Amino acid sequence: MSAAAISMLTRGNTNAISSLQALAMNINAAKGLQSVLETNLGPRGTMKMLVSGAGDIKITKDGEVLLKEMQIQSPTANLIARNAAAQDKIVGDGTTSSVILVGELLRQAERLLSEGLHPRVIVDGYNLAKDRARQYLEGFKIKRDSKDFEFLVNVAKSSLRTKLHQKLADKLATIVVEAVLTIRRGDTIDLFMIEIMAMQHNSDVDTRLVKGLVFDHGARHPDMPKSLKNCFILTCNVSLEQEKAIDNVVLQYATADGRENFVSAERKFVDDRVARIIKLKREVCDTTDKAFVVINQKGIDPPSLQMLANEGILALRRAKRRNMERCTLACGGNAVNSFEDLSKEALGFAKSVYQHKLGEETFTFVEGVENPYSCTILMKGPSKHTILQIKDAIRDGVRAIKNTIDDGCVVPGAGAFQVAAYMDLMKYKDTITSRATFGIEAYANALLVIPKTLAVNSGFDVIDTLLKLKQDHAKGHVVGIDVQTGEPNDPVVEGIFDNYSVVKLMLENSTLIATQLLLVDEILKAGKSSSKPGDVPVPIGE
Repeated sequence: MSAAAISMLTRGNTNAISSLQALAMNINAAKGLQSVLETNLGPRGTMKMLVSGAGDIKITKDGEVLLKEMQIQSPTANLIARNAAAQDKIVGDGTTSSVILVGELLRQAERLLSEGLHPRVIVDGYNLAKDRARQYLEGFKIKRDSKDFEFLVNVAKSSLRTKLHQKLADKLATIVVEAVLTIRRGDTIDLFMIEIMAMQHNSDVDTRLVKGLVFDHGARHPDMPKSLKNCFILTCNVSLEQEKAIDNVVLQYATADGRENFVSAERKFVDDRVARIIKLKREVCDTTDKAFVVINQKGIDPPSLQMLANEGILALRRAKRRNMERCTLACGGNAVNSFEDLSKEALGFAKSVYQHKLGEETFTFVEGVENPYSCTILMKGPSKHTILQIKDAIRDGVRAIKNTIDDGCVVPGAGAFQVAAYMDLMKYKDTITSRATFGIEAYANALLVIPKTLAVNSGFDVIDTLLKLKQDHAKGHVVGIDVQTGEPNDPVVEGIFDNYSVVKLMLENSTLIATQLLLVDEILKAGKSSSKPGDVPVPIGE
């Protein structure tokens, strides 16, 4: 029996890969995933084209989108991808950096393993280095006023420029900051109150913020007004249509008149509800320059629509539940769930409500609201691909602003923290007398993968760039890499910032995954064994 066969015995019907083979498999998987994503890092990173089985094409450099859409076969690479996706779900950014750091930590460990160092010693060093880097991060972060508009715009630009071209990123940066500040209520920020609506026309730079609501449908009656001013808004969740009978219920009538009376009573029940809306409209719209709009979560049948149209009321039906909540926050008033609550106090107000028809689609705009706590980012673009890119970027941009406000601080970007942490760890390792010092040095070298990758993606020499960064840092400066010139710059002056919570979580999660993979000494094929008790396992390879 060969040595390879001895090291890969079946345990029942469970295959096993042992010792260095397991480590080599994990390290190679992490390095492979790192090589795929590292070219996307930074504002000058390249893009990836994803082609589905149906032939749909998506071009992106967003790490979270890539990891979600890619077909990943390796279980180790899949684990790293899920870890990075979890980071994106928690803080909304740092996906690519997390994958790159895990890959580099395992690459550095591979060199130490080849020299005979035990994985446990490397892990001890990594854990010490992580704790030191976290401690250093606390002193490196910068506290800034979260009400400073220009500062928040710079934070948004730092996030969006890594995903979109600069002109569009700068336009969207202002939009996402205004959107987050609009929905901010004290210390509470509910990002679900930002509606993201797409209109496929014009250019991507025509994307704009609507401090109000945009519905993706219009009135369902041709005689209803298309544009109104000084509108009272009734937001309700009341059925204005005849309800269908419950399944398997048979109604029997003694006479034809009995059936007619039943149908008439049912119709009258709905008509009375509509009449109460019309009565309220006549009370509040006492002059011709005022109008009335009904936004209903449930249905409105044709006879009810006709009655409302005759009164000049614009009615929208089947509105999304989330939009009902947004509507009251944007326009004021309360959502009415029963007409027992129908009163003037339940009404909201908007200066303008109008419909915009685009091809076969109709959009309804509610604008001119006072003190809105909900808003809509109206995305525009010539193609579906462009709109999807903008949507992914906006999602990351609003999370970056929310993180900044919640944290109350930021971290200088452009690789500045990684260079500073490297210099600190190299001093720290000299104070450690155990063999863990090798792991600390490897961890410090792994952190430099971020500025190294930024330099490579920007077309500059890695050695020269790192040398300049280290020299400037040694003089006491906080420096990052200028991706336009390759020279050191001050990220605080340039307005380049990373989220504190993103960097903190990246250090924690990347180190955790890397250390767990280093301690794997055997990979087993999971699943219940189908062998019977007493069966003798047969070695692989005989």
